[in-house]
Amino acid sequence: MFFGSFNPVHVGHLIIANIMVETTDLSQVWFVVSPQNPHKSSGSLAHEFDRYDMVQAAIHDSYHLRVSDIEFNMDKPSFTVDTLAYLGERHPEHEFSLIIGEDNLQSFPRWKNHRAIIDNYGLYVYPRPSNSKPELSDHVNVHWVEAPILDISATFIRTLVKEGKSIKYLTPESVEQLIKARKIYL
Repeated sequence: MFFGSFNPVHVGHLIIANIMVETTDLSQVWFVVSPQNPHKSSGSLAHEFDRYDMVQAAIHDSYHLRVSDIEFNMDKPSFTVDTLAYLGERHPEHEFSLIIGEDNLQSFPRWKNHRAIIDNYGLYVYPRPSNSKPELSDHVNVHWVEAPILDISATFIRTLVKEGKSIKYLTPESVEQLIKARKIYL
């Protein structure tokens, strides 16, 4: 499970998801579009259905990548531990794990029921710019995944859109077209 606001989804997200499928024991990556991150302001968020559609457009030709709107009908803000439990109930045929960046591992002890998440689901962690080793780095259920350090900012992409500048190569062309057609971020 790869949770995020995906506001918008960009090539950094797609590269990480693909690396997870290609270099780990994960057979699929599900992008879970979060209506509202409990740790972030919702002020600049595009509508959740637009963000869902952008992810769908970005991954439409990838059989090992999926998009989920599971949190759209849950209490807001939704918490990862609750979503994982709900997904487990709805999809007992799957085993779920959580994909996070190293920066999120740093703040992970502040997440709701973080011990239940790490103990019951495990974490696949990709590198992010960091100055210190996160507290849970050596936990048995933390799987470090070698991946490029990507620092592509959705905030930067939204700013470019607002300024009428190209976002070519930062998002898939299908996402760029959707943003233009729906005038998202304008």
